[in-house]
Amino acid sequence: MSDPEVSDRPAARVVCVADDGRVLLLHWRDPVMGRTLWEPPGGGIDPGETPLEAARRELTEETGLPGSAVLDRWLAVPREFDWLGVHYVKTERFYLARFDHTPEVVPGAFTVEERETYLGHGWFSLEEMAVLPDALEPPTLPEVVSRLG
Repeated sequence: MSDPEVSDRPAARVVCVADDGRVLLLHWRDPVMGRTLWEPPGGGIDPGETPLEAARRELTEETGLPGSAVLDRWLAVPREFDWLGVHYVKTERFYLARFDHTPEVVPGAFTVEERETYLGHGWFSLEEMAVLPDALEPPTLPEVVSRLG
């Protein structure tokens, strides 16, 4: 088997924090790699788009939550992971979005790939993140959440 393609496509993610401190994670299944994982909403930055604009767009597309909730507060997070046969090595901006309740998540504009790989979502405390049965991406997410405050 050949080595997977390597990509450094720019991307942005959103750490959504509810009033009780729980964080929104999306659950995905990679049919190529045969693994499942949890990660914050987000995705690639389109040409001509700023990272903040991409974070706001991705949040709305993947969750139905308002992009305006994404604050211009972020951390640069190094990432290395495999997805659909591609090896990603990059640094992503993780933005903060705070909510005064636990909003309903209704994905509204998934791509075909996202519709085929999405398993659901959940709101988790830092303690619950530490014991999820599937991989947490990035593995340092609890630290990122704490640092974003």
